[in-house]
Amino acid sequence: MLKLFERLFKEEEGQGLVEYALILVLIAIVVIAALSFLGGKVNETFNNVGTTLDSAV
Repeated sequence: MLKLFERLFKEEEGQGLVEYALILVLIAIVVIAALSFLGGKVNETFNNVGTTLDSAV
């Protein structure tokens, strides 16, 4: 039983995958926060572009 615990603590095969997953989660949180903060301005800009394109055609 002790050898099993020693082997589990020494194995580091999945460590890199977990680190990449944490980085992706952090990036996703930052993107969601930025879109929430700037969402109204982005929507307004797209509406202005759409209105301009409609009046040009």
